[in-house]
Amino acid sequence: MIVERSMDSRWLSNAYVVGDEPGGVAVFVDSGAPLEPLLETIVRERLTPTHLLRTHGHSDHVQHEEELAARFGIPVATGAVETGGLRIEAIETPGHSDDGVAFVVNGELCFSGDTLFRDAVGGGPADVVRASVMERLMTLDHALRVLPGHTVETTIGREWERNPFVRFWRGLEPEVGTPCSVGGADAVILVESPDYDGKGKYLVRLDGGEERVIGASRVELR
Repeated sequence: MIVERSMDSRWLSNAYVVGDEPGGVAVFVDSGAPLEPLLETIVRERLTPTHLLRTHGHSDHVQHEEELAARFGIPVATGAVETGGLRIEAIETPGHSDDGVAFVVNGELCFSGDTLFRDAVGGGPADVVRASVMERLMTLDHALRVLPGHTVETTIGREWERNPFVRFWRGLEPEVGTPCSVGGADAVILVESPDYDGKGKYLVRLDGGEERVIGASRVELR
C-alpha cells in the first residue's frame, strides 16, 4: 500500500491518503491538515480517490472535508468501505467523541483517530474510553500499525506493553494517588502520561466517583 501523512503545525492533527497500488484507487483519512502532501502523492502515484474517511467530526479533523469531497466528487464515509484493493473495516470507538470510528485497512493499518495515541488515549468519560481502547482496539493484532489523529504512529503491541492507561486498565500499575482538583472539584490522579502536545494527560477520579481522562492543563495539583 501507499501511505502519506500530513500534519497541521497548530493542532498537530494528521490527515492521510492511502492507495492500493500505483495507478490504483485511494482513500483520504480525515482532512484537518495541509492538503498539499496528500495531493502530491495522488498525482505522483496516479491514484484515483474514491472516499474520504472521517474518524470523528471535531474541527481539527474535518477542516478541509468539504473541499476534498467536492474536488474529487467523493463521499464522506464513517463505515466500512471496499474499493479497489482496499478493504476497510470500521470499528466504533466512542469516548473522546460520540461519533468516533477507527478504520482498519487490509488488516495492516489502524487509523485510530483521537481514541489511541502513542503513550496516551483520547479524553472523555473513562468507562467509555476504556471500552473502546481495551475491548476493541487492544484486541486487534499486536503487529498492526496505528496511525493516530495526532503526531507519530505506533503499534497495537507497543501500546499494550507501554501505554500507561492500558497498563493501568490491565491491572499492571497501581493508582498514582496524587490529590488534585478539576474545575474546583476534589479529585485524585489515577494515571499520568505524556500526551501528543507535550502537556500531559491524566485519568482522574472525581470526588463523586466519576472517572475521566483529561488534559493535564485542566488539573491543579495539591
